[in-house]
Formats: sequence, structure tokens, C-alpha cells
Amino acid sequence: MSGVAEAVFAWLDGAGIAYRAVEHAPAFTMADCAQIDAMLNALTVKNLFLTTKSKKRCWLCIARPDARFHTSDISKQVGSPRLSFAPEDMLFERLRCHGGSASPMGLIFPEAAGVGLIVDSALRDCETLAFHPCDNTRSLAMATRDFFGKFLPAAGVTPVDVRFELSAE
Repeated sequence: MSGVAEAVFAWLDGAGIAYRAVEHAPAFTMADCAQIDAMLNALTVKNLFLTTKSKKRCWLCIARPDARFHTSDISKQVGSPRLSFAPEDMLFERLRCHGGSASPMGLIFPEAAGVGLIVDSALRDCETLAFHPCDNTRSLAMATRDFFGKFLPAAGVTPVDVRFELSAE
């Protein structure tokens, strides 16, 4: 387990937040996460690390796997200048993770101060959500009510809810 994942699990334990964790092959895509969902009986969220053109503001956006992301729509909903994908070095600086392992669990670190959290409002209707602990060879699941009611307040994060369209398939 990476040091960052150990730090995430230690933080969760210290905060008294219940979770289940599993180890697995590296998961880089939402398709890779489908098997993890089955193991944890949870929904693995899609994570998008975004920034403004000036790179003065960063956001982590979490959504259902089948949510369609339109930068202009999400930017309007959060009242931000046009958002785009942030470079990987910025992701590592702020959330201590690399592409394919972005996670709201990274919001516990001091470097994440000022990173906003955008939440697909439909996630609140899920029973259990799954995330990487900033390491894509492990995943953890926690009750959605604990994520919103315990984890985010303990991390000092107030999410901004947005509505996503679903991908047409």
C-alpha cells in the first residue's frame, strides 16, 4: 500500500468513519471499476480534476460513471469561469495522487485547502459510494450518508451540488 493510502486509512480510522477496503489490479478507467463495484456492493464515482484557465481555482468533480460532463454547463452551475482538465502535476500537488487515482479522499491533506468539490447531486441517492484512497490499486466503500454527513464535514469541505445529464448509450 502506498504511503498516501495509509495516510487516508489512518485519517478515516481517526475520524471514526466506517469503510470497507479491497485491493485489486490497477484501475484506470470506469470499466476497470465495474468489478470493484461488485466486490464492494457500491458505486465507484467518476473523478475529474478541473481548473480555470488562470489555474487560480481548482475543483474536484465527482459524478456517476454514466454522467455526461460538459464544461460550460458545470462551469455555469458552480459560477466559475470555464473549467477544463487540470494538469497532472497540479493534481499531485493538491491531492497527492496521479491520473487514474483522483479521489475526494485527497481533500484531507493540507495541500488541498482551497480545492472545491463539485458533486453530481444524484450521488446522494446512492446507498454506498466507492473511492480510491488516492491509490488505484485499492478501493474503499462507505455509506453515502457517512461521506456527506461525516467525511466531508471532518475534512472541512462544503460540496457544491450540480445536475449532470446521463450519457446516451
